[in-house]
Amino acid sequence: MIERIYKKVIQDHFSRNRQMLFFSGPRQVGKTTSSLSVVSPDRYLNWDNEAHRAIILGGPEVVARHFDILTLRMPIPLVVFDEIHKYRHWKRFLKGFFDTYEKHVRIIVTGSARLDVYKRGGDSMMGRYFLYRLHPLSVRELVDPSIPQNLLSPPHFLPDFEALLEYGGFPEPFVQRDSRFIHQWRKLRMDLLLKEDLRDLTKIQDLGQIELLAKLLARQSGQLIDYTSLANAVKVSSPTIQRWIKTLSSLYYCFTIQPYSRNISKSLLKQPKAYLWDWTLASDPGARNENFIASHLLKATQFWTDAGFGDFGLYYLRDTMKREVDFLVTKDEEPWFLAEVKTSERGISPSLYYFQEQTQAPYAFQVVLDRPYVERDCFIGKVPIEVPASTFLSQLI
Repeated sequence: MIERIYKKVIQDHFSRNRQMLFFSGPRQVGKTTSSLSVVSPDRYLNWDNEAHRAIILGGPEVVARHFDILTLRMPIPLVVFDEIHKYRHWKRFLKGFFDTYEKHVRIIVTGSARLDVYKRGGDSMMGRYFLYRLHPLSVRELVDPSIPQNLLSPPHFLPDFEALLEYGGFPEPFVQRDSRFIHQWRKLRMDLLLKEDLRDLTKIQDLGQIELLAKLLARQSGQLIDYTSLANAVKVSSPTIQRWIKTLSSLYYCFTIQPYSRNISKSLLKQPKAYLWDWTLASDPGARNENFIASHLLKATQFWTDAGFGDFGLYYLRDTMKREVDFLVTKDEEPWFLAEVKTSERGISPSLYYFQEQTQAPYAFQVVLDRPYVERDCFIGKVPIEVPASTFLSQLI
């Protein structure tokens, strides 16, 4: 069993806060496992379980009796509601349950659709929860699953670095490391996502076409999204492609990053780039490497934001002269560091020098996948440097 950082996130959250903790993330990323690492199984209700669903439909009072939460005890009991966003009136139920029993219980809510953007019902949950987005395993989490005290950690060597890149960060495939299991696991996960989740959470009927779109996005990982080209291939309109990509993003199949434009002359306010939550789906090795770094940066920026370290964003850079850098991370809306991804050593890209000067970002990295680990802090600043991916990623989260 791999220890996840999210166990400590739960403990830290409820040591400081009364608000509900919302865990949102892809299917099979470890939401339930992380929750049950600190919660007794008899304090867990899953909307997909018919018996559990009947208890939830009984209303807050029935759930309170089921959990026996009005019996005075220490510590205050934790309860988990899993996939409850599939219930049409989930927000109304949680609001009523929380408002009535917040002094007697602490609540974890998990879901494989984005609880922050997926809306059913009209009741506001403002002020009643904090959202944490769960991600696949990363280099930093595998070497040290503790909550960092600072934004950046000292570098640590991960012996399983190549395995993480090859098998992905979802716990079961990473642990199994068996190609037959991974093919079966991947097919099951995609069937659940593209059929069951789409059926339950959207009104989309053209499942074959959206499955084709998902395959095309996997082939084009890291590329600018060409809505017209995708629309022609899938035989739907460009607005439909845009809507479907947002749907696939909400179900954690893919994610998009936007171009950064502020204070950059000749910038292009154009298409986003798309990446996959499971980087192993990217068939091209170079695209997979870039997706691997993109996934780590997304996890870092979202975790730092969710944990209260500041407001972080992830972008790419490109101008009309076709100078480009793969990633820019912002901190409190100011450029913080640039990262250009290379599979092997080729010399530092001139675009890194150009865009570091343009953005005034303190750090700029050429992140090289096949460069051996170096036991040294790479956040030393001033000029672009070439760094091993294994060193760079171990300092994030």
